Amino acid sequence: MASIIEQGANAQAKHTNGTSTVYGQSLPQADPTKYTSLGDFIDEVNAPDIRASLVKTYGDQGITGFLKMTGAVNNAGTADEVTWWEEARLHQKVELTVTSDVAPTTSTITATQDRAILRKHDVVLWGGTARAVVIDVSAATIPVVKLVFLKALSAAPTAADKAVCAVVGSSFGQGTDQNDKFVESNVVKRTNPYIITKEIYKVSGSQATNIGYVDLGGGDYRWYIKGEMDTRQRFLDKREMMMLLGQKADSAASTAGLADATFGAGSEGYFDAINDRGIVTSDVIGQNTGFTDIDDIIKELDKNGAPAEYAMYCNTDQSLAIDTMLAAGIGTNVGGLAASFGAFNNSQDMAINLGFKTWSRGGYTFHKHDWRLLNDPNLLGITGAATGLVAGVMVPLATVADAKTGNKAPALEMNYKAANGYSRELNHWVTGGGVLGFNTDTKDVAQFNYRSETNLCVRAAEQHVLIKGVYDA
Repeated sequence: MASIIEQGANAQAKHTNGTSTVYGQSLPQADPTKYTSLGDFIDEVNAPDIRASLVKTYGDQGITGFLKMTGAVNNAGTADEVTWWEEARLHQKVELTVTSDVAPTTSTITATQDRAILRKHDVVLWGGTARAVVIDVSAATIPVVKLVFLKALSAAPTAADKAVCAVVGSSFGQGTDQNDKFVESNVVKRTNPYIITKEIYKVSGSQATNIGYVDLGGGDYRWYIKGEMDTRQRFLDKREMMMLLGQKADSAASTAGLADATFGAGSEGYFDAINDRGIVTSDVIGQNTGFTDIDDIIKELDKNGAPAEYAMYCNTDQSLAIDTMLAAGIGTNVGGLAASFGAFNNSQDMAINLGFKTWSRGGYTFHKHDWRLLNDPNLLGITGAATGLVAGVMVPLATVADAKTGNKAPALEMNYKAANGYSRELNHWVTGGGVLGFNTDTKDVAQFNYRSETNLCVRAAEQHVLIKGVYDA
């Protein structure tokens, strides 16, 4: 065994008990019976074998893009809310409430109107079957009308009975004068305020210079960049979800605390607009009834003068139900000559490349697309119900004319505040105390700021379809 070389007057000779003492310290010596490898003496001698690529466990988790793919356009707004006008139906219906019992042999009924639209000589379709002529109208604010049925009713109504009546024409005798009143055209004024969405991300100066294991693109291994990119994507997702799920606060919410202007008053989102004014299914389309469900929807589309081309955005449950329904193929053309591809420059290949499955039924073309947002268990799939919060939507792929201005615009319009070159569509700025070159304060932190002031206008919501899961507005 080698000796310890003495250095200086304080050096001590080697002992024979298996240890050497140098300046009063004992140094362990190798025991040949236990020696196996260099790793017994040196920890972490091997460099870890680290893969620099980041695993996308859940795929592309961004959910933005629905509004753009359905033709929604961005327009600048210059007020606290957007106002637009929608044309009312050309022919109005009226609900009549019988004021007193009617004898079976009597053809005359008095009733109140829910709206003052009936005039003398009008012919109405009572309850969708019987025809009656209005022979008198009172001068009250909500006039009482007297009707005479052209043929006696088989079952006489009683007081408080109601009937929805269509005005189908008029009946005048020979030599009579013109009507003494006229019906004014009507438009429906709609408004939707803006909603402000905000987010921040922070990184300290020290963390901004740390190098990690994961290549975030272009050979950059600084992990804070991943955090900033994810924050930006979450912000964009939340901005879009607020335009889908937004609600206007009611008086109860304002009383409970939203009267505080720092919270805003909400804005009508896409789902609420359809739920309030559009077509709403009671369940998933085609789940157990074959084509019955879609045929019922087509009948409703016909009633509302809907365009012939629709985009369907579905969760997995609804998408599979459609596939099962189409597998039967009875009376349905799937991606064939009967389908229209106007939304895709009349190109079937473009529709396929964008992930749409196209089929037609009853003169309508439907482009089906899976909607990741509805399946995400941390977002709209969080309810745990089989069909989720919303099972899908059907969006008309057409422009809508404003009833007052005549201007045409897509059925969905995403607006943002802007004026004189300043836009609030997406504000992004960074503050910091010399961190990453941003010199605006004394803090050793760079703060990334995001802000957007937007809203969504749903024109002619009566032509949109909400495929209902457990949605409750």
